[in-house]
Amino acid sequence: MPGLWLMISLKGGIWNFTERNRMPVPMNSLKAALVNKQPQFGLWVNLASAYSAELMAGAGFDWLLIDAEHGPNSVTTILAQMQAIGPRCQVVVRPIEGETWMIKQLLDLGVQTILVPMIESVGAAEKMVRAMHYPPKGNRGVGAAVARASDFGRQTDYIHTAGAQTCLLLQIESRAGLAALPDILALGGVDGVFIGPADLAADMGFPGNAGAPQVQAAIDAALLAIIASGKSAGILTFDLNAAARYRDMGVTFIGVGADLSLLVKAAKTLRDSVRAL
Repeated sequence: MPGLWLMISLKGGIWNFTERNRMPVPMNSLKAALVNKQPQFGLWVNLASAYSAELMAGAGFDWLLIDAEHGPNSVTTILAQMQAIGPRCQVVVRPIEGETWMIKQLLDLGVQTILVPMIESVGAAEKMVRAMHYPPKGNRGVGAAVARASDFGRQTDYIHTAGAQTCLLLQIESRAGLAALPDILALGGVDGVFIGPADLAADMGFPGNAGAPQVQAAIDAALLAIIASGKSAGILTFDLNAAARYRDMGVTFIGVGADLSLLVKAAKTLRDSVRAL
């Protein structure tokens, strides 16, 4: 019967249901691209709507970031958006903050790439590295038997293969974070470091002005240090010229917009055009 996986023929042999479930977890193509220094462009998703997330997933970006830090999201709304996005692009989730229990919930949902905000010390970074992995490497709670990530226990190799496909991105967005950056870059288990321009500008005394020369100089220095370490560097900018400059520097995780701002801008443009009539 079509769609039934109980038994199929494969290269003249038989592959049964049990053997299928022993396959490793799906490959994290975003992580692989970052390792290979291939620029990956994506969008922030702030509307907390599965319907709009599905719409954005069809736009053709490499990744969408579901934002729980500054979007009205819960574990339930994150799950709904992941299901709506499906396999069309990679999902990144930014939790409210770097708490082990939050990371555990997201990983059990099947999130493979997590961007943790407001990292200001090597201790906080180490805590997040441990949260991403099962013992003995980390302290992720072992609940794979009831997790969506393991197909609810049907994927029996999940706890052995999941760690190879998780991707941890840490967000530096303060002077304290910049001071800790060299030690953070020396850590294993950190796949990339993302610089948050808005919060960094505010912390440096330039709220709302991430383009201030002092702020931009700090951003560029941090990005170059991340790139030199061999880890992936990340940034968010709504200026495509800036995005191209960052790409040419070697930045590989580049956010170029957000669903909310695109909607606001399109609505204003249409309103202005109508008024011009």
